Amino acid sequence: MPETRRSAGSDIPTPLVAVYADESCLGNGREGENPGGAGVLVEYARPGGAGDIVRRDVWVSEPATTNNRMALRSVIEAFRAIGHKGTRFRVVFTTDSRYIVDGMTRWVHDWAQRGWKRKSGAIENLALWQEAVQAVNGHAVEWRWVRGHAGHAQNEYANHLAVTAAGGQTQSGGLVDSGYEEWAARVSTAASRMRLEPFPDAAAFRPSPALPVVAAGRPS
Repeated sequence: MPETRRSAGSDIPTPLVAVYADESCLGNGREGENPGGAGVLVEYARPGGAGDIVRRDVWVSEPATTNNRMALRSVIEAFRAIGHKGTRFRVVFTTDSRYIVDGMTRWVHDWAQRGWKRKSGAIENLALWQEAVQAVNGHAVEWRWVRGHAGHAQNEYANHLAVTAAGGQTQSGGLVDSGYEEWAARVSTAASRMRLEPFPDAAAFRPSPALPVVAAGRPS
């Protein structure tokens, strides 16, 4: 991952990272314990390079879960992975989950003001929401929604990672070299109809409001 270096008299901008995340739950909504996975593709410009894009993958799984749980895990694992050395980034986080985009841009602010409660009762997956907020805090994030299964190459690849993790119940153990190129070659006919999202324009970056602080002792 790129690192921020500051020296006397300099003000180097915080590095920009693109994150594409998706989730899967095999049999979501059916009775019984349904396995799930979360997949994340991370892209960043190679430091000192000529515009080369570096890709890394992260994936996790759970043996009995839901789509919403795994969507939250995609946020948690993505930000833990990119921030594990304490470096802070500007992040464009793209997902096909309205649950995540609406939650991170609106819901968590309302819940925090009410002491992490909803008007209508308990918050589903409260502990995971609070973990996600804690993982994100310190980074500047622009949350973007994209329609799933609509030919968006990075979203389709993140979905591939999530489904594969769910089926095999595997974990990447943090950032690993991406398999995007190999995957794209395998699905070359379909990939030719996909739209590869260009790396975000730093000048157009518009971060969402900072997330609320989760008090010590939480999640609860």
